[in-house]
Amino acid sequence: MYYDVPDQTGRRFIVTGSNSGTGREVARRLARAGAAVVLAVRTPEKGEEAAAAIRSEAPEAQLEVRWLDLADLASVREFAAQVVADGAPLHGLVNNAGVMVPPQRIETADGFELQFGTNFLGPFALTNLLLPAVLRTPGARVATMSSGTANFGRIDFDDLNWTRRRFSPQFAYAQSKLADLLLGRQLAAIAQQRAWDLLSTIAHPGYTRTNLQTAGRNLGRGADSQLPPIRRTLLPSQGVETGAEPLLFAATSPAAEQGAYYGPGRRLGLVGPTKRARIPRSARSMDVAARLWRTAEELTGTRTLSE
Repeated sequence: MYYDVPDQTGRRFIVTGSNSGTGREVARRLARAGAAVVLAVRTPEKGEEAAAAIRSEAPEAQLEVRWLDLADLASVREFAAQVVADGAPLHGLVNNAGVMVPPQRIETADGFELQFGTNFLGPFALTNLLLPAVLRTPGARVATMSSGTANFGRIDFDDLNWTRRRFSPQFAYAQSKLADLLLGRQLAAIAQQRAWDLLSTIAHPGYTRTNLQTAGRNLGRGADSQLPPIRRTLLPSQGVETGAEPLLFAATSPAAEQGAYYGPGRRLGLVGPTKRARIPRSARSMDVAARLWRTAEELTGTRTLSE
């Protein structure tokens, strides 16, 4: 049974990476529930295609496509500055976009390891820079997508960008998604400490079949050697309609709680309807979360609002 998104009429969301996969499904169902949705995408042409597909189902959908490249902090700053200058309410920021296991170590425009920069530092900077718009909107939320691979991640403060160790795409991805989980938890702690009217939630999609599994692996490959999308898996897996639901729940459900983590509730947390997920041991230390937050502020040159 699918999660029924509550009426979102009058609410405005930004969904990153919303041209495909879970992000597109989140944007589609938010729009169908009446929300105004900004599709924040690296390739605007693909964003317009996604918006057209959503409008074909929901002709009254309020959609806007804007360029955002999370692997380039200049793009993040430009995007956030425009949103803040708009002066419009921002009820929800959905940090969904990401990249997974490129075949070799690649750097972002700012010199960070691609997965750490795109999956964590970009969303971190975006969240910080959008706080003025978020905090002027009553009942706003930031919902951040992590991954079950966070269970196997470790934050190596001495080598966050994998310049000293032999590069492992899988463990670099796990570190970046653990960082996302810690981001959501630390933002929740800050919101509570400062009595902000802001809910910070986190989700993971279990094993959801999207282009994420192959898009990263195809980086640097020629047109003739592109890996095809994954259709079947040995482990239990699910389609994007169900896989997007933990993030939708985190972003919209009245039952979602501050700092809580949501994911599929069946078969090792890989598939099934949404339930509250256990925080893995790797993400339980709030001292680590606070240290990572301070480090990310330094790396991105962004500062969290003091009030």
